[in-house]
Amino acid sequence: MIGHVFEIQPFSIHDGPGIRCNVFLKGCNLHCLWCHNPEGRLLRPVELSFVPSRCVGCGYCFRACKRNCHIMIDGKHIIQWDRCVRCGLCAKECYSNALTTVGYEATPEEVIEEVMRDAIFFDTSGGGITLSGGEPMMQHEFVRDVLTLAKQHGLHTALETCLAYDYGILDGIKENVDLFLADYKATNPQDHKRFTGVDNQIIIENLANLYHDGMNVLIRCPIIEGLNDTDEHFRRIAELTQQYPSFMGAELLPYHRLGISKIERFGLKGDIQYAEYQTPSLESQQRWIDTVRCHGGRLINDDVLTSER
Repeated sequence: MIGHVFEIQPFSIHDGPGIRCNVFLKGCNLHCLWCHNPEGRLLRPVELSFVPSRCVGCGYCFRACKRNCHIMIDGKHIIQWDRCVRCGLCAKECYSNALTTVGYEATPEEVIEEVMRDAIFFDTSGGGITLSGGEPMMQHEFVRDVLTLAKQHGLHTALETCLAYDYGILDGIKENVDLFLADYKATNPQDHKRFTGVDNQIIIENLANLYHDGMNVLIRCPIIEGLNDTDEHFRRIAELTQQYPSFMGAELLPYHRLGISKIERFGLKGDIQYAEYQTPSLESQQRWIDTVRCHGGRLINDDVLTSER
């Protein structure tokens, strides 16, 4: 079994209890306009990253590229992204690290071996492994094998997921998930489809399925000012926490701009629909939290957050 990984991030404290190791898997079935991990959106093994400010103009990448993707315009190094197949040959020759690759193939055993390097921190903090993305369930067989190994090693496991898929593919997986971090992005089905490319009916059904199966769930709600910061949406978030009392509750995650620079750096403008939004003020964030709580919602937000996690 081989999976496509774009990052393994140790010492994470936001995606589940304790100190965690986050494994980010490539591929996603949604097209969120505010995506903050666009390098994980496409299910291809490798993305090429280019940071022009690091380029020293040595020309090695020009010679390495077999498709003539690299050109100079007015003294500036430009990549013709529409010609690039992300082979990574240019990055291998770039000693200034202006060009690097992100993404690689790994077996479940290799993933767990790297995760277990932090085992001492899991033991002392109650942490573990979190699978994220992209959408991890785009590689559900790989997820199944990673989580099986994780439980064999006694790890606490979390799965961050959009739930926009047939519930049956969680068979053999959900039994090894200690915590679902379930996205809830918009209440109105038309808005959800406009924001993400799909409506939210199957997501709502799968929240109910997780509840009926006794799963531990935290509902995570990215909030983007001017898109989904509506009273209707906040009221429904509150209702979901009341409707499913065994769930941990909900968490509001304010939009941040990290994805904008990534779109440029990975040359994804032609591949991914994306829009730029305002970073919400602290006052706006507190108002959102207060609104959900006024509707009777159970939030784990202790205070205003400064970025979407």
